[in-house]
Parts: sequence; C-alpha cells; structure tokens
Amino acid sequence: MTRPIVTVGNFDGVHRGHRAILETVVARAKHLAGQAVVYTFDPHPRKVLFPDRAPRLLTTLDQKIELLEQAGVNAVIVEPFTVEFAKTPPERFIRDYLHDRIRPVEVFVGYDFHFGRDRVGSMRMLTEMGPRLGFSVTIIPEVTVDGGDVNSTRIRQLLAEARLEQAADMLGRTYSVRGRVVEGERRGRTLGFPTANLDPDNEVLPGVGVYAGEVRFLDPGNPALGQRLPAVINVGTRPTFHDSKQVMAEAHLIDFDGDLYGRRVELSFRFHLRPERRFSDIEALKQQISADVADGRRRLEVP
Repeated sequence: MTRPIVTVGNFDGVHRGHRAILETVVARAKHLAGQAVVYTFDPHPRKVLFPDRAPRLLTTLDQKIELLEQAGVNAVIVEPFTVEFAKTPPERFIRDYLHDRIRPVEVFVGYDFHFGRDRVGSMRMLTEMGPRLGFSVTIIPEVTVDGGDVNSTRIRQLLAEARLEQAADMLGRTYSVRGRVVEGERRGRTLGFPTANLDPDNEVLPGVGVYAGEVRFLDPGNPALGQRLPAVINVGTRPTFHDSKQVMAEAHLIDFDGDLYGRRVELSFRFHLRPERRFSDIEALKQQISADVADGRRRLEVP
C-alpha cells in the first residue's frame, strides 16, 4: 500500500460516529496522495471473549465492507479475532500488527478506542509509540445527536423501539437487513397478500410491528440484481396464527407477484406503520393487511 492513512476499530453499523473518522481518513489520504485504510476485526472481539454478553451486531461483515467502500475507503484489512490474538500485548499490537504490517503514515482512532490484551492499550500509549515508529496519531472526538453520543448501543435500542427515523439519523442511512428468501407456510398467499419470508443474516431486526420499506435484490434473476421494489414488512410472531415466540420478518412486495424462493435480498425499513397485534378472525386480519398496504403505498409514494 502507498502511504497508508489508517483507522482501527470494529465499525459495527458504520454509523455517523464512524463516518466522522472515515471522512477525515479519506480526506487526509487524498491530500497526501495515499490510501485510506480500515483495519477491523472479525468476529467482533466480545463474541470471542464474552459470548454470553456480546452485542448483537447491526451489520454483517459484507455490509460493513460495502459501507466502508462507499465512504471512500481504498482498502479494508480484516483481522481474524481469536483467543490467541486477544492475548497480544498492546505494545506488540502497535509494533508488529499496526506498524510492521501496514506501515501507516498517520493513524486516526475514535475517542473511546482501546486495544491489546484486556483492552489495556491506551490512547497515551498509542500517541507516544506512534511518533517513535514514524506515524502520527490523531484522536477523533465523539459525534452527538439529540444530546447523546452516537453509538451502536443507542441505535440498537432505537430499533427495538421501532424509532426508525432517530435510528436512521444516527446511522446516516436507512436501517436494512439481508438474507435469503425461504419457504414459509404460504399463508400470505391464501390471504391475498403473498410474502417473502427472510432467513436473516443480520442479528438485529427492528422491534415487532409493521413497516413500510423496500426490497433490494442482491443476486441475478427476475427482478434483476440491484432492483428495488416497495414493500410492507411484518416483523413479529404472527400471533393470529401462533403462540410461538420466534420473531420472523416477511415482506409483501407492493404490485408484485412472483417466485422469490432462494433469492438473496436486503430489506430496508423506512417507516413504522403500526404495532403487531392479534386479530379475532381471518377476515379482520385481511382488512388490516389491506389497510397496511394502502398506508405503505401512501408513505412510500407508490402511484
């Protein structure tokens, strides 16, 4: 790599706090005729070290890499995070992994960055060792929205509460999940509103309820790769039919009727229409779904 300008972190969600760092790194790389580089980890360190307390991630690795590339990053280094790697002393991480392998010119990290065994690596250690090894270190301050720090924990809470607009404000984009369309019980078709049932790759779904959004196709077929179609999306347990606690996501594509089994798709959640509830009979459910589709059509401005 030529004159790497590097940032290090997990970058789950690639939210506005992360983007503040990425914008600086990309701008510096352009100014110095270098390359903007992200050094990240997979799986998330807490999934290896504290699996029972690990956060549910907002993005898959593929999503994260795509979002980083969209932010203008030239290269993404994904470090396999293992128990053995976690034992690396912070001084060795800076010297062997960061300096010797990447040879950065400048390093930018967020204000809450910690590293090395037991996360004992401090900002002071990094800012002292960096110049001795030949690279400068800059700490990027937090980004705040509505008086609070932008972080993945807050975004997960907002999504759980179906507060999509606030979550999107922190993410800098509409929240979306990916997965493969799988066969369900075909009950939607019998109701007159066929749905695509998602086997999600993502670990976080919005709170149970009915949403308006889009389905984007991630593989070739009909509809075509990259095509987006408006949809009404249900996230929930379908209590009219089940007493199950398993939460599922299924999308009714507005004005579309076709076989989508096996397709890889991305569901984007733009508007929360209503909470999920149990209906007294099938006819009442059909009337509500019809109203949901009309509401979704209006909110999405579908002719």
